Amino acid sequence: MTHIPVMTPEVLQHLRPEQGGLFVDCTVGLGGHSRALLEAGASRVIGLDRDPEALARARETLAPWGDRVELVHADYRAIDEVLESRHIVHVDGALADLGVSSMQFDAPGRGFSFMRDEPLDMRMDRTASETAADLVAQSSERDLADAIFQYGEERFSRRIARALVEARREAPVDTTGRLATIVRRAIPHRGGHMRIDPATKTFQALRIWVNRELDGLDRFVETAARRLRAGARLVVIAFHSLEDRIVKHTLRALQRDGLVQVLTKRPLVPASGEVDRNPRARSAKLRAAERMA
Repeated sequence: MTHIPVMTPEVLQHLRPEQGGLFVDCTVGLGGHSRALLEAGASRVIGLDRDPEALARARETLAPWGDRVELVHADYRAIDEVLESRHIVHVDGALADLGVSSMQFDAPGRGFSFMRDEPLDMRMDRTASETAADLVAQSSERDLADAIFQYGEERFSRRIARALVEARREAPVDTTGRLATIVRRAIPHRGGHMRIDPATKTFQALRIWVNRELDGLDRFVETAARRLRAGARLVVIAFHSLEDRIVKHTLRALQRDGLVQVLTKRPLVPASGEVDRNPRARSAKLRAAERMA
């Protein structure tokens, strides 16, 4: 599937790249948002991503802009270190799109989806050590249940954890197909058509757990806000309620402290036409804030 950056018009509306300046794309992915920023007038973009494969694709996408783009293999939470090492004090805008890219979902062997039976990996950064299979193999039943409940908001987390522990005694739970089968069997079947696959929430939970997606998100939002010059803006796009809640509460706290003005009283969501063109955009929620003097 072709990668389509989410909510690009709304990103451009809030970041205002037509004024020029230096922007940090903290999750550059395949480069779609950065390309839009540069086409709209951004003078320079620093793009961070923890997935080396995504960076390689972004390098191709952004090649026409030459030395106006710098791509860095780094987690978005390392924004302070990346800017510090380049002697950059303030930037003219920052963006974080916290979703998993189409490439990560669709590329064979990444293990993010139960649509194919493949190794249970789920690492955004495959230079990191621990895979989803490792977590399933090594974690206690209680830790598994807590993670599936907390990160997947799965009401049957204890049943699922018990089933995983029983299954791993017989053979490792190290493929997406085996994990999905175990989860589906563990969840009580109710009559009628299910809106989502029963394994969806558990897969989400393991992905968040493996990649520490919620760890330090509040500190990132604050750090990125402090790196903005007066009048510059931060845009964060979240894809599930746990992320969005952290972003919302952190921005509100920063507003109370007088650091930013929140521009989105409620999160913006994709227009219906965008969801028709790109179904993966449907859960996106965009929040924006402007740095005060």
